[in-house]
Amino acid sequence: MCNSLIPAAYRDSRTEGTAVAGRPGQRDFPPAPEPLPVPVMDNHTHLDFPDGEAPVGVAAALDAAQAVGVQGAVQVGCDLASSRFTVEAVGLDRRLLGAVALHPNDAPEYALRGELDDALAEIEQLAAHPRIRAIGETGLDFFRTEGEGLLAQRYSFRRHIDIAKRLDLTLQIHDRDAHEDVVKVLREEGAPERVVFHCFSGDEELAKICNEAGWNMSFAGTLTFRNAANLRAALSMADPDLVLVETDAPFLTPHPHRGRPNASYMVPYTVRAMAELTGTDLAELCSRISENTVKAYGSWDS
Repeated sequence: MCNSLIPAAYRDSRTEGTAVAGRPGQRDFPPAPEPLPVPVMDNHTHLDFPDGEAPVGVAAALDAAQAVGVQGAVQVGCDLASSRFTVEAVGLDRRLLGAVALHPNDAPEYALRGELDDALAEIEQLAAHPRIRAIGETGLDFFRTEGEGLLAQRYSFRRHIDIAKRLDLTLQIHDRDAHEDVVKVLREEGAPERVVFHCFSGDEELAKICNEAGWNMSFAGTLTFRNAANLRAALSMADPDLVLVETDAPFLTPHPHRGRPNASYMVPYTVRAMAELTGTDLAELCSRISENTVKAYGSWDS
């Protein structure tokens, strides 16, 4: 691979052919894609999660993204530490907005320590920052949590919904193997005005529900995976006014670079796949995604 194709911010993080954190395969960062014709935003990334040998600073990561037409991002907290990081980060770079929450797989751990209510109270305090525009990622995860841990997940999810509604913030949902239950809780509690299904993992049925409810569907690199026929079917029927794009970096790197570190500069790979799958002009799709993202989170300039 030619070094010049890799954004400068990431070159020192390369570990070609080396396993990192127990994950096999090449850990070097993929090449930068061709820039998008119209800028978009990565509405879900984790800049505090390192991948590769060396951490990449917030400004450098956003510079690399901006160079390929990704003009902003939403930095997402998953626990108190990452939510505190998020508040600090959005205050340092205007290209960032933030979301804060306790991840559904972390909520049971806080509950076991008797700290869940105090942690939720701090999340609400952190969410008062003017550049925190969402409560997330929160929701239900039936893949990694089971038994009594699910009680804490459900309680935490309902509390996050309440915080989002009272503070008039967008709700970013983590939904893994829990589509029916997530929708049920949203209906029981009354969904906030703006809801985003982060890393949309459903099928046509969930897409139909989102269309009817006006809930945003955010597609990640998983859309490009060979075994993701359900996601491609969902995208094909999703209301174009509800479609967003994300990386969930450093995870879920799109094809053909699956298995290597992800970052916001990789968004164009997914957007181009979305345009091809839907038969939409690339510039038109980028403009629509950008408009949808601002509707969901507000302006990056304010």
